Amino acid sequence: MTDRHRPVLAAAGQAADALDLFGRVSARLRRLVPFHSAVWTAADPETGLITAPMLVENMGSGEGCAAYWRSELLEENVLPFRDLARASVPAAGLRAATGDLPARSARFRRLLLGQGVHDELRAVLRIGDRPWGLVSLFRTTDAFRPHETELVAGLSRPLAERLRTFARPPAPARGTDSPASGLILFDGAGEAISANDEARHHLARLPEGPSFPTPLGLELPIWVIGTVLQARAVADGWDRGSARTRIRTTDGRWLTCHASGLTRPGGRPGPVALVIEPATPADLAVLVAEAYGLTSRELQITQLTARGMSTAEIAAALFISPHTVRDHLKTIFTKAGVSSRGALVARLFTDHYWPALSEPASSLRT
Repeated sequence: MTDRHRPVLAAAGQAADALDLFGRVSARLRRLVPFHSAVWTAADPETGLITAPMLVENMGSGEGCAAYWRSELLEENVLPFRDLARASVPAAGLRAATGDLPARSARFRRLLLGQGVHDELRAVLRIGDRPWGLVSLFRTTDAFRPHETELVAGLSRPLAERLRTFARPPAPARGTDSPASGLILFDGAGEAISANDEARHHLARLPEGPSFPTPLGLELPIWVIGTVLQARAVADGWDRGSARTRIRTTDGRWLTCHASGLTRPGGRPGPVALVIEPATPADLAVLVAEAYGLTSRELQITQLTARGMSTAEIAAALFISPHTVRDHLKTIFTKAGVSSRGALVARLFTDHYWPALSEPASSLRT
């Protein structure tokens, strides 16, 4: 971290939640890296898809926002977020990446040029290869310079670490969640054509953000639209025909949105079905483990600890030494901010109602 990063990170440290973090950081960063408009959004660390919250600054109409994400997910473009999430440097400017030929990007030709955008600086807020946030900064005058891109890239990990602390769900009240799954059907053009009452119930609990009207009388948030668009995506490197993201509700719970492309007779593409339902215990375990920075081994030991197993019993079950178990527990205590096994179980299992799963989620990093 350099001296130039300190005021931005100080602003991030004062944030009360993720949306507040985006607003504070954007205001402070604008003094160091001037920009005209911006999009800041959280990302599901497992799938990389956009999720709540999102801050859109000076970007015009909601239709333009939808077109921006449709282009991101359905078209081949320069600097897609999925590539930046794996790149050695998690930030890049469009003009620098194209040799000052931004029209190589379909998004620039169709959307940004008409809005007077001269250059776009993109960044992924990530820890390792796990994206916690996505950022686009837009300039209408000159291009972003290398030292500005370097400054933004240097903020990637510390802002991601701050952002993931807000993914730790509070202990919600029991018995208030609807166990039923909501279902919305979308036609081939991406228009919502049918929805059940359960879907309306879940949608009503989502936070405010960019949303779009439908003939059904529903306002669909951009995170839902993005999941449906992803299910329709055909770009190489993405799961074809299926997409999933998790969205935090206004009461602190988590919902899972899972979109799947259906097929018609003869294998022809059909509508897209979107299921919205309370996050499963496995989904919640993965999310909160990521939020606390637990590895798959640490999660496994935590789950066995929650069963009341001793150090020797955990060592025998995992074929490791008791000394290794104790070392893992020390690290887990530090990450979770506790000092005892009882406090650990209360923090990660009682507070978040995780089950003591027999196996760790395979998607966690080791």
